[in-house]
Amino acid sequence: MARVKGGTVTRKRRKRVLKLAKGYYGSKRALFKTAKQQVMKSGQYAYRDRRQKKRDFRKLWITRINAAARLNDLSYSRLMHGLKVAGIEVNRKMLSDLAINDEKAFAQLADKAKEALK
Repeated sequence: MARVKGGTVTRKRRKRVLKLAKGYYGSKRALFKTAKQQVMKSGQYAYRDRRQKKRDFRKLWITRINAAARLNDLSYSRLMHGLKVAGIEVNRKMLSDLAINDEKAFAQLADKAKEALK
């Protein structure tokens, strides 16, 4: 029986890992062992941060809404409660966009929230 050498499979695997490690610093891009470790760690970061990104954007939206709400003499929590009581369902992403791009519409929403709180 002939001896089977796995050279092509091994080379293909190593080339795939080194291609993923392109752009890394130093030996992390050049040496297979360290490149493999860094590619695995990078994959873990990517998995974690796909979830973290959703939290980061929500925090950003809340910060923007709070800043705009305070310009209209409300705190973030009172604005959100007032909108809920008034029956206005607008998500935080859209409220944040209104706060930045359409201050008049945001002010109208803030007024409705104030009325609902009274």
